[in-house]
Amino acid sequence: MTKRIFITATNTDIGKTYVTTHLLKHYAELGHRVGVIKPIETGVEQSPPDGSSLLTLVQELNPLMKDLSINDLVPIQFRLPAAPYCANNAEPIDLAVVDKAIEKIEARCDILIIEGAGGLYVPIDKNTMIIDLIKRFEAKALLVSHCRLGCINDTILSIKALQERSYDFEWTLNCHDDDYSFATVSEPYFRDRYPDFTRFSRDIATIAQTLLL
Repeated sequence: MTKRIFITATNTDIGKTYVTTHLLKHYAELGHRVGVIKPIETGVEQSPPDGSSLLTLVQELNPLMKDLSINDLVPIQFRLPAAPYCANNAEPIDLAVVDKAIEKIEARCDILIIEGAGGLYVPIDKNTMIIDLIKRFEAKALLVSHCRLGCINDTILSIKALQERSYDFEWTLNCHDDDYSFATVSEPYFRDRYPDFTRFSRDIATIAQTLLL
């Protein structure tokens, strides 16, 4: 069976696509047939920017993906750069098109990375949040947090949300080169509260392996 990994984050612009990209490369280097899907992308003018870069990459890493189109990789697209609920005027969104896209992509891979949109509680429509997709797709989640001031609060809230639903997940910090304050204003707490915490760029091999368990 294909292993499904759902990439989510504490908010938007945290680095989900960066993490997805590097995990795809890492698994491919290990000999896995990789696949990827971004079920929903907003802010699409002509072609989904994140989805387009992921399509180019996955077609390079897995020749079986060559016949896929951008609509396979990003089956739901909206022009307004907002939560899907707002971008679609609060209308219901049929996620069955995503199920069909996943079925098509999974026939070509043994690891499928599903990239979410925004944070866990971004509303898709009146009945569904991004966090609900993890269960719908029966995936193991990777929560990505930032290293700026406020990361402690953001990380704990998202961890608790996943724990309350008894989801199978890992979490990591995606630190940027200019996050100079992290070592003094946030890292001491993580070292005490979560001594085994990971930083994505440093610990990608460990994270990738754990996600397959």
